[in-house]
Amino acid sequence: MTPAVQIREFDFEDDYGGVLGLWQGIETGMHVGPSDTPGEIKKKLERDPDLFLVAELENRIIGSIIGAFDGRRGMIYHLAVHGDFRRQGIGGLLLAEVEKRLRAKGCIKCLLVVMDDNETAKRFYEESGWDLVPEDRVFAKMFI
Repeated sequence: MTPAVQIREFDFEDDYGGVLGLWQGIETGMHVGPSDTPGEIKKKLERDPDLFLVAELENRIIGSIIGAFDGRRGMIYHLAVHGDFRRQGIGGLLLAEVEKRLRAKGCIKCLLVVMDDNETAKRFYEESGWDLVPEDRVFAKMFI
């Protein structure tokens, strides 16, 4: 991995455009949706800003991860690394840091969602110690 990569907390004013561009450029497994608008991201930052992290190299956002904690369960969203920087350990650094922060908050169980066709992400999470829970199904409902 490039030594100059910095993992730090997301700053809305400085980072939103770069993170949105990163997410929009991900080839598979990520969809930018209504919860990724500026207003929705600002709401997330009011709750636990220390769980939204970016990987930065030479003032360029090359990775992101969003963690959430409701006081009982954790959730991870939008782990993304720019294609030019994959397989250099950046995703692992982001994941390990958000896991550490979740544990420090008292989180004992964390969930994440992987798109069914994203085989690369499935392997990454399995290699990172995450277990597939095949009996669980994810349901969603939009309120807009």
